[in-house]
Amino acid sequence: MRVLIVDDEHLARALLREYLADHADVEIVGECANGFEAVKAIGELDPELVFLDIQMPKLDGFEVVELAGGKPHYVFATAYDQFALRAFEVHAIDYLLKPFSRERLAQALAHARSRQPQAGQAQALNAVVQEAARRHGHLERILIKDGTRVHVLAAGSVDYIEAQDDYVQVNAAGKGWLKHQRLSELETQLDPQVFVRIHRSYIVNLGAIARIEPASKDNYCAVLKDGVKLPISRSGYARVRELMR
Repeated sequence: MRVLIVDDEHLARALLREYLADHADVEIVGECANGFEAVKAIGELDPELVFLDIQMPKLDGFEVVELAGGKPHYVFATAYDQFALRAFEVHAIDYLLKPFSRERLAQALAHARSRQPQAGQAQALNAVVQEAARRHGHLERILIKDGTRVHVLAAGSVDYIEAQDDYVQVNAAGKGWLKHQRLSELETQLDPQVFVRIHRSYIVNLGAIARIEPASKDNYCAVLKDGVKLPISRSGYARVRELMR
């Protein structure tokens, strides 16, 4: 079994190495000290199993899963509360509650060995990511994978977001990035006091709006501070007027 270890603490990685050495069928293909390294390593090393810490700087474990996808199995290593652990159990994802024993690690490995890749695994992992997002409140940053690169945008820096079929284009500071996510899903994760759905195809940051002006007799558009004009639907106009009072 090809295994990748991801933890920002050196001692935690060393402990996992020591425990995994007891299992002859395990090959450690790599170690990562942060989420950025993990996303790259998962893509390049193609591990079957990832031991993944949750609480890490830069990118946490949930964000690594969001970017790396559901191809490998994940065993979370966490000091999270029981609410989060129940979410993992519902979606059949194992976890190690720190500090854990050799015996508990052996159980997690046995669980991983018994599991076969499932068509619904990516959806189950995505459900865990969404559960974590709801638990932590509104998105503070938006993650975008561009080949082997990862862009991390502060949510407050985003001017507007445009629907592109199964993707969205996230626009900030005159640049645009494509993210594989539906606009309706992203809308539920953003702060509704800051971001408003002004049209079926557009979400806008209220702070980026310079003014609202008529586009025709019964239609309006939002003119952003950088000059970009976005259409506003009737329902969107009502929402903007309410929030900009």
